[in-house]
Order: sequence, then structure tokens, then C-alpha cells
Amino acid sequence: MTALALPRNDDAAAAPQRKRRPRRVLPGFAPTLGYTLFYLSLLVLIPLSAVFIKSAGHGFDAFWAAATSPRVLASYRLSFGAALIAAAINLVFGLILAWSLVRYEFPGKKIVDALIDLPFALPTAVAGIALTALYAKNGWMGQWLEPLGIKVAFTPLGVLVALIFIGLPFVVRTVQPVLEDLETELEEAAASLGARRWQTFRLVLLPMLLPALLTGFALAFARAVGEYGSVIFIAGNIPLVSEITPLMIISKLEQYDYVGATAIAAVMLVFSFTLLLGINGLQAWSARQK
Repeated sequence: MTALALPRNDDAAAAPQRKRRPRRVLPGFAPTLGYTLFYLSLLVLIPLSAVFIKSAGHGFDAFWAAATSPRVLASYRLSFGAALIAAAINLVFGLILAWSLVRYEFPGKKIVDALIDLPFALPTAVAGIALTALYAKNGWMGQWLEPLGIKVAFTPLGVLVALIFIGLPFVVRTVQPVLEDLETELEEAAASLGARRWQTFRLVLLPMLLPALLTGFALAFARAVGEYGSVIFIAGNIPLVSEITPLMIISKLEQYDYVGATAIAAVMLVFSFTLLLGINGLQAWSARQK
């Protein structure tokens, strides 16, 4: 018996196989990008552009007079200066705290780890009242600091303390996952090659931690610049001394001075965006150096 030959489909065999597109859970690029731009415009771009349009609608002279009055300039110096100093302090001590939580075991570690997130969950007004009661003249800490000539409550120093309090979690939670992923073998290899502890940290660990540190610094600075609730109670709101810029905006709105409020808000937006853009550029540069 002769075997029956099955018919071959030469056309199908010769036809080029089409590449199948990988299945994606989300829609394609066009609808995803369209929804992203719509959502971003609705929540961010349109409100921010309205600030510039409103402030520019009354002329440059009115804008300049409202944005450069002595009280407003003093509030700029306090808000941005205290935010930068607080973010720098959190950068150092946030790294130390994240290092302790990742590399060491000690009693109460989980409690300390949970307390770091307290500024996230605590209402800002409650934080301001608690800090004021703590550092006031008759407070638990203030009664010991006042005789030493250190006055915290109702001074710019109190503003700095409040900004440090609300900004610390941003640095810790940004650096902590990076530290957990770092292998201790790198430190052991550096030590075996004769590197000292400071050399190991500066040459081995710091380059890998720098992008996370800059991100935490930027987040802490951005939160501190716009902080209002936890600051107004401990600041004392003394004109030309302890008035923050967000308080000036609220004061202008209460006086129905919309030109002044939008002018101050526009200046804050420009300065904040410029500083954050510079920090992000520095972060991108440090990532390319790896």
C-alpha cells in the first residue's frame, strides 16, 4: 500500500509570519496620553495658568507693587530660606535615621519606623498646636530653652522647627528603599581593599544614594515652601519677622486684594518651579555619572 501524501499548503508555509503585538493591560499610547494631558490640565495646568492670567490682567505696575512690598519680601526670605535650611537638615538626619532603620536591630524599631509617618497622617493644625505647646515659654522644652536665651515659639526658629518636622518623612522614605537594595558585599570589598569608613561611604555608597537624596531633598523643600497649617501657630505671624508667604496670600484674600494674592502666588510658583527644575536637573546629571 502506498502512503497517502497529505496536501501541503505551500502558500501558507511561504507567507511571512506577522509579528504579534504584545498585549497590554492599559490602552494604547494615544488614548493614554490624551487622558494624561486632560487630567494634568484639569488639575494642574489650568489652575496655575489662571494665577498668571489673573495677576497679569491688572498691569505690570500693580503686579510689581504687590509682589515687592517690604512685608512680602520679608516673607519670601523666611519661607524659601527656612525651607532650604529645613530640607538640608532633613537630608543629613534623614539619611542617618534611614541608615539606622535598615542596618541595625534595636528595641522599638517598628515603633520608630511607624512614628516617621506621623507627620503624613497628623493634621497640620494639630502639629502646629503641639509644637507651640512644646516650645512655648511655659512648655516642656521651652521652659528649659528660654533661660538659655533660645526662644523657639513665635520666632523664625519656630518656623524652621515646624518645617523640619513635616519634611523629615520625605527624605527617610525616599532613601530607605535604596539602602535596603544596597548589598553589604560592596562595603566589605572596599574594606578589604584598604578603604576607610569615610572613604567607603564617600566613594562607594554616596554615588548610589545621591539620586534618592536629591529626590528626598526636593520633596521636603516643596512641602516646606507651601506649608501653612503647622507654621502659623508657632510662627507668631509678626510682620517683617515671622510671616510666611502662604499667610500673606491668605491675608490678601481676606482683604479681597485678589491682585496682591495672585501676584504673590505667581512669584512663589516661579521660584519654586525654578528651584525644583534645578534640583531635578542635578539629579539627572548625577544619575548619568554612574
